[in-house]
Amino acid sequence: MQTGGPAERKGFVVWLEGLPGSGKTTLSQTLGERLRSAGWKVEILDGDAVRQMFSPELGFTRKDREFHARRVSYVARMLARNGVATIVAMVTPYETSRQAARADVEIAFEEVWLRCPIEVCRARDPKGLYRRADGGEIHRMTGVDDPFEEPLNPDLIVDTANVTPAKSASRILEHLANRGYIQRVLATA
Repeated sequence: MQTGGPAERKGFVVWLEGLPGSGKTTLSQTLGERLRSAGWKVEILDGDAVRQMFSPELGFTRKDREFHARRVSYVARMLARNGVATIVAMVTPYETSRQAARADVEIAFEEVWLRCPIEVCRARDPKGLYRRADGGEIHRMTGVDDPFEEPLNPDLIVDTANVTPAKSASRILEHLANRGYIQRVLATA
């Protein structure tokens, strides 16, 4: 169990995946705040924000999405090995991408599936993506005309349709404490 100060802590990667609108961005921010309040160095790699900086030339074909995920997993590994609690919030629709990310990170990788029915994601539609996909403005929308492959063996499943971001963050922190990444007191705060 990690009990030392920030300089002695070993970093880890929490890879939040799920359909657009499943709560990845909100949950990553909630989780990041809780970890920061406990003295952790935290970086959030939001798939959309990182794509604008690292992968603006990529589209949304399977090949492009997998290549983008490889770029993100590389950065996540670098951060984690330098003691940073790294939270990736990215759709990651393909099992091959998730397994490649786990292999790329190599150390301290926790895959968390934010399970949320597409009907709930559509109702939330925080970025208007489902509306735009339904109107034919965008193509290869995950869950609409491009698949989201349910994760085969995630380390944790969080039901974001029925659980608040605060409670979801607590579940993830409890999981991290059980794995020895953080102190249990943080998980119960």
